[in-house]
Order: sequence, then structure tokens, then C-alpha cells
Amino acid sequence: MSVPLAAPPAVSADPGPLRQARILAARVGAMCLVELQKLRRDQTELLTRAIQPALWLLIFGETFTRLKAITTGSTPYLDYLAPGILAQSALFISIFYGIQIIWERDAGVLAKLLVTPTPRAALVAGKAFAAGVRALVQALMVLILAAILGVGLTVNPLKLLAMAVVLVLGSAFFCCLSIVIAGIVLSRERLMGIGQAITMPLFFGSNALYPVDLMPSWLKVLSHVNPLSYQVDALRGLLIGTPSHLGLDFAVLAAATVAAVSVASALLGRLAR
Repeated sequence: MSVPLAAPPAVSADPGPLRQARILAARVGAMCLVELQKLRRDQTELLTRAIQPALWLLIFGETFTRLKAITTGSTPYLDYLAPGILAQSALFISIFYGIQIIWERDAGVLAKLLVTPTPRAALVAGKAFAAGVRALVQALMVLILAAILGVGLTVNPLKLLAMAVVLVLGSAFFCCLSIVIAGIVLSRERLMGIGQAITMPLFFGSNALYPVDLMPSWLKVLSHVNPLSYQVDALRGLLIGTPSHLGLDFAVLAAATVAAVSVASALLGRLAR
């Protein structure tokens, strides 16, 4: 009498956390490589994007250093300003990244990506950290200009590496914020309008240009809930050695980025419809 063969063990549909982490890392890496290829094909974009930070350092920084209108203690105002302009350049790059998602939706690319096995969080994180790569390339040009102007920047490789992490986290958050807005408004025109409306309040409502102690009470409250303030605080502590709260800064940026990736991933399906 034949004995029935035992059924093979069921394979879980869940790929497991390790495999998911690998998929996420591979997707993020692919997006970053695509971003670098775009920059290599259109290097003039780097030069045009560097004009605005250069003007802030050359005109605003040099003028207010001579005026001594903003008290920054023993730190020269140009040194104080440089990390803020570094954060500003990353903000301006990232905050309009949602336009790229809308373009991919209109071209049918987003719908094709959503039917692949790639998790939505991986798609969003890939875009977010690709924005971070672009911000790092931009930051290199700002740092070179700041060094030429005599800003006392650190040369410690560990601090420079930490600075890169701060820039990537901040850029990733603002990129995801842009994707969230895109998922709500669903059009390029509205996204452009809202992006332009919130960019300058985020910048002026942070400690990028002046210390928090000089702000009126209502602006201090906005500064404390503004992720850009924590990014600038970390960059100042790392680049020019001013007192900072690095642990808090990294924690806020990391938590804000994770939350923004989650919300943007949830809205990705609505954007594709």
C-alpha cells in the first residue's frame, strides 16, 4: 500500500524583515545612482543652483558681518551664517521633489512602480535619499565657497561624515513633505504654490539667520517645532564647533524622516489614482 507523500512545508508570503531591509536598501541605492546620473548629464544645474547660496554668503553674510547688526557672540557672523545657508540650499532642493512624483504619475511610471513587489516605503525612501545625494553635491560647492571666504570650518573627517548624515536626513524629510503635499493637492501648479508659500517661512522661522534668543516669543515657538532649526543646530555644532544639542538634533531629524516616509507612503496610492 502506497504511503501518501507529505505536503511540502508552506512558504510564508511574508519575505521577512531581513529581506525587506535588503529590498529597501537596494531600492534606495538605485534611486541614488539615478540621481547621480542625472547630475552627470546636466552639470549646469549645479552651477545655477549654487548662485542663490553664493549670493547669501557673499552679499548678506559679508554685509551683516560689517554691520554687526546680529549678535552671535564670539563667532563671526559669516561663520554663523554658513551652516544655515548649507541647510537652506538642501531645503530648496528637496521641497519641490513632489513635482517629480507628479510627472512620473502623468507619464505612467508611478503606476508601473506600484505594481512591482517593491514596498511603497522603499519607493518613497529611494526618492528621499536621492534628494539627500543631490543636496550633498550642492553642499560641497557651498562649503568650498565658505572656505574661500574664510569661514573656520572643521576638517575632522568624523564630523564631516556626521554633517553629511544630517544633510541627508534633513533633505529626506523635506522631500517626503513635498511628496505628502503632492499626494494631497495632486497637481504641479498647486504644489508649486504651496512649496513657495512654505519655503521662506520655514527658512526665516528657523535659526539659520539669527539666534533663537533674538526672536520674538511667537517665532521661538515656531522655531522649536521647525525641523530645519534642528538641522542648522547640528550643522553649526559639527562644522564650526558652536554649542549644540547633537543627540536631540539627530533624534528629531530621524523621527521626523521616519514619520514623513510613512505618511508619504500611505498617500502614494492616492497620488497614482
